[in-house]
Amino acid sequence: MARPQTKSAGNKPAHEVRLGNIKATIWMNNTGQGPKYNTQFERSYLDEQEWKSSDSFGRDDLLTIGFVAQESLRWIMEQKQPAKAAPSAPAR
Repeated sequence: MARPQTKSAGNKPAHEVRLGNIKATIWMNNTGQGPKYNTQFERSYLDEQEWKSSDSFGRDDLLTIGFVAQESLRWIMEQKQPAKAAPSAPAR
């Protein structure tokens, strides 16, 4: 399975959602059918005095992943909504 481009490839994420040590990175890919979004999840942890990240999650991480996934889906769905028109002034 191909992974979306990462920061090291020079591509910036469209959005990030973080809760505690769990982060979702949302990537946008332009396609002929419009933008498509992919999401990567990672867990940060401190190993000795160095911060590292992993894509492996323990039982206690699963509820947090659910909240982060829900917020990620909300953001993606907002991107697919047509731009809201400014409210018109009331007629006199």
